[in-house]
Amino acid sequence: MKILVCISKSPDTTAKIAFTDNNTKFDANGVQWIINPYDEWFALVRAIELKEADPTTVIHLVTVGGVDVEPIIRKALALGGDEAARVNVDSQDSFYIASQIAEVAKQGAYDIIFTGKETIDYNGSSIGGMVAELLDLPYVALATHFELKGTTAIITREIEGGEEIAEVALPVTVSCQKGMAEARIPNMRGIMAARSKPMKVIEPIAADTLTSIVDFGLPLVKAGVKLVPADHVEELVRLLHEEAKAI
Repeated sequence: MKILVCISKSPDTTAKIAFTDNNTKFDANGVQWIINPYDEWFALVRAIELKEADPTTVIHLVTVGGVDVEPIIRKALALGGDEAARVNVDSQDSFYIASQIAEVAKQGAYDIIFTGKETIDYNGSSIGGMVAELLDLPYVALATHFELKGTTAIITREIEGGEEIAEVALPVTVSCQKGMAEARIPNMRGIMAARSKPMKVIEPIAADTLTSIVDFGLPLVKAGVKLVPADHVEELVRLLHEEAKAI
């Protein structure tokens, strides 16, 4: 069995967020980059678990980005990927990125394509569905559990008010979220082995860019909490009515 896991980089959640070029670009100066947690903890680790159950399984990784992405993909190799491919282009357009991933997937004839449900910086939750459409594959989103029964995947996903269980024949594309697997950290053996694992650099194919960033903005600063003494009910009512607009 062959599994393709899509890997992207994201800023560490403790990174200070700022923008440049008249608020049209993210300021990467001083930012610590990590593997997008949904890609790492749930998509990649579930692929590793499937390989542990069936050692003939091969895990390929794909990422889209410049040379600065290589430390991220090397960490993913250290966790358990067998080999990796980096499409040598920077883009924030979901369709363009999905087109590059789909092209890599076409060459590999994969049984399963795993993505995280979204990246923690853009929260687009769009890559998995686009890749599936470009490859004409079934797609199951927001998966919390994934099992194999022969060549049939049994996938549990969250829906409003409950869960849905889907059965689908391989090949399939799945976006993964919390519940899919338990996070792991690379051990020293994996880190050393990752240095020699193959990583291909692929030039991008021609693809449309359908979106562009017009402006970034930071959330409004929250006002401080106002404390009202328990015996000042009239003042509390006034604040709720005039300032909070809650009544």
